[in-house]
Amino acid sequence: MPDRFRRLQRTEWADANRSGEPVDCFLEGPCYDAQGRLHVVDIPYGRIFRIEGDDWTLVAEYPGWPNGLKVQPDGRLIAADYRNGLVRIDPATGATGVVLQTVMSESFKGLNDLTLHRDGSILFTDQGQTGLQDPTGRVWRLHADGRIDRLIATGPSPNGLVLNTAQTHLYVAMTRSCEVWRFLLRPDAVVAKAQCFARVPAGLVGPDGLAMDGADRLYISNPGHGCIWIVDPHGVPLYRVQSCAGRMTTNCALTPDERHLVITESETGTILIAEVPRP
Repeated sequence: MPDRFRRLQRTEWADANRSGEPVDCFLEGPCYDAQGRLHVVDIPYGRIFRIEGDDWTLVAEYPGWPNGLKVQPDGRLIAADYRNGLVRIDPATGATGVVLQTVMSESFKGLNDLTLHRDGSILFTDQGQTGLQDPTGRVWRLHADGRIDRLIATGPSPNGLVLNTAQTHLYVAMTRSCEVWRFLLRPDAVVAKAQCFARVPAGLVGPDGLAMDGADRLYISNPGHGCIWIVDPHGVPLYRVQSCAGRMTTNCALTPDERHLVITESETGTILIAEVPRP
């Protein structure tokens, strides 16, 4: 991140997540729009940035903690916001609006990430402060007609999530158990035989953001080990992409041509780019 956008301040987010140590930014949520422009969020300062080459543009700033980010078919952005639920952002004006803040008047624990299904539904994780001590994290699906399904309610810190290329199965990173779960999506809210698809080595932090390429290879961000793991469609480890900056590799996204992987390294506020091995 350019120096002109960095803010080294104590924030409520830093108090809760960094033991009160000031942070100048914390990047997450990389995604591309139809024009091939990269977007990222800056969680503690409620900011959305667009990146074209070396040029950073502040798209929006609002009182929230956006984490996951995606571009909807109409070009608008939608964020999984820990404070505000699902939030839509107009990239032309920076205006924001809440899409979903409660379910049956009950607040979320704290949203983390989201992914979009081609049927118009939005799948998102409700992580909060869950973990092995409280495995009650949730995965939700908001249908295009407004119906909502609670798909998982027993997650030990559900974080990043991604669909396979056929969009029949959902993969969810469970940070505190160092696993990635996989399960079939049905038209109804019934989930059966949720499976541990992959594990990363135990450590201080488990898997975070996920990505999937056209060959159904899964990319697992692992800030605990400062790398991205790449596994094949059967869950067999293929590659480890090691950070050349800090260890906080929080999320990743493939470039539109899938030749490169961009990684948010949140410790240094850096965007890393790695060449992707061909299938």
